[in-house]
Amino acid sequence: QVQLVESGGGLVQAGGSLRLSCTFTGRTFSRDTMGWFRQCIGKDREFVAAIARSGGSTYYADPVKGRFTISRDNANHTVYLQMSSLTPEDTAVYYCAAGVTATTFTLVQLPPSYDRWGQGTQVTVSS
Repeated sequence: QVQLVESGGGLVQAGGSLRLSCTFTGRTFSRDTMGWFRQCIGKDREFVAAIARSGGSTYYADPVKGRFTISRDNANHTVYLQMSSLTPEDTAVYYCAAGVTATTFTLVQLPPSYDRWGQGTQVTVSS
């Protein structure tokens, strides 16, 4: 059974940094595009970043470009999201997602392109 488990969330002051991790078990990790999404209360889940199977291509939403970095370690079945220069607008529950069909810039931004999701980890940025 495929399972994704996020960790690394917490409370941080504006301008600070956090690194989220997501461990993946249950199928061949290197076949999946991995994505990070976030969701605030009362809002739709929004795309944050994604990384292709080999790690050769990365994709970012405009609000996080230059501040967030996604990476993956296929040997350890883990994907990371390094977040810097955090602002209160980054406050959300962050979800890790895996999908074998998320293979283009358009598709990686769409939640239905991912068939497995983690439980989410809360990130709170105080002003």
